[in-house]
Amino acid sequence: MTKEQLQSVRDDIAFMRALAEEGSQVPMLGGGISAAAGLIFGLASVIHWLIQSEILRVSPWFLMGTWVGAGVIFGILCTLLVRRTRTQAGANSVVNKATGSAWSAVGFAIFTVFLGMLAIGYTTKNSGVFYIFPVMILALYGAAWTVAADLTGKGWIRLVALGSFAGAVLMGLLTSHPMQMLAYAAALILLAFVPGVILMRQEPAETI
Repeated sequence: MTKEQLQSVRDDIAFMRALAEEGSQVPMLGGGISAAAGLIFGLASVIHWLIQSEILRVSPWFLMGTWVGAGVIFGILCTLLVRRTRTQAGANSVVNKATGSAWSAVGFAIFTVFLGMLAIGYTTKNSGVFYIFPVMILALYGAAWTVAADLTGKGWIRLVALGSFAGAVLMGLLTSHPMQMLAYAAALILLAFVPGVILMRQEPAETI
């Protein structure tokens, strides 16, 4: 190994060390977004279960309207919360920029998958394709929480990531089962709403 290569390795190690130290010191922002997603889509999942179980007898269009409405409400809240997050102390840290980018990518991926499944359902006339949606959501959550855990070094966030991956597998096992959407609602509360509330409590009160 040449001196230049050795110096490059040392620089990389120093950068990773600084990143790890920063991650342990700077609070992770955006907890409100996670909490909002867990609560809004968790409630939509409960309504879905009520309709699917015929406990709530409504027009078939009401089910689609529930999810579209949840998406619109979350989109508005998310926009407001992102604006607020940008004014908080630590918003420009590497940790928060990286985790924010990861969650943003997850959001776009979820929206794209939803549109793709709509296209598949329309083309094949088979709405059963949506059974895989909870699996993909929780798997994507797991990926984003893994990034957050790596950058912050927080063990409890890694547990949330592992829980998200396990939840994705559970959703697969519950495919077509009447309790799938109720279990999905519980997963969203445990793996999005609760962690979001914890992060909110750790956020700095001051803005910049």
